[in-house]
Amino acid sequence: MHSHLSVRGHRPGAGAIPVKAVFGLLFLPVRAPMLLVLLLVSGYMGLHWAEVAPLLLSRAETPLQLELAGPLFWPLQCLQALVVVVVCAMPDLLLRELSQLMAASKALTLVVTLLIVITGGLYLLHLAVLAEVLVLASAVLLARLDLSRLRIAPAPLVGAAGLSSWVLLGIGLGYLLHERVVAVAA
Repeated sequence: MHSHLSVRGHRPGAGAIPVKAVFGLLFLPVRAPMLLVLLLVSGYMGLHWAEVAPLLLSRAETPLQLELAGPLFWPLQCLQALVVVVVCAMPDLLLRELSQLMAASKALTLVVTLLIVITGGLYLLHLAVLAEVLVLASAVLLARLDLSRLRIAPAPLVGAAGLSSWVLLGIGLGYLLHERVVAVAA
C-alpha cells in the first residue's frame, strides 16, 4: 500500500505527492479558521461588487466613467484586492526593498513619499473603498497570524500566491452567489 499519489511517470516514487500533505492542505481551513473568515470576507466583497457594478454603470455619464464602471470594473477591483493581499502577505520583503530604494537617494525618498501620500489621499477621498481595503487587509493579516500559529510559513511569493488565490476564489464565489440569487428572484 503506497501513501503517495503518482504525478508523472510510471516509476514508483518519481515525482510523487504524499497523501498526508494533500489531506493536510485540504484540512488547512479547519485548522486555521481565519482562512475561512478571509474566504467569507472576500466572498462578501464579490457579492457586494456584483450588486454595485450595474448601479455604477447606470449612473456613469462620461466615457471614462462608462469604461471604469463597465469592462474595467471587475479587473480593477480584483487588482486592488490582489495588491492588498500581496502587501499584507509579504510586508517584511516589501518594506526591506522599499527602504533600500529610499536609502539610495534623497530624490527617490521624496518621490516614494509623495507617491504614498498621493495614493493615501486618493483612498481617503473615497472612504467606502478605504473601508473595503482595511477589512480585507485585516482578514489577510489575521489569516497570516493563524497560519503562523500553526508554524506554517511558506516563502513570501508562495504565501502571497496562495492567499491571492484564496481571495480570488472567495470573490468568485460571492459573484456566483449573487448570480444565483438574482436568477432565483427573477
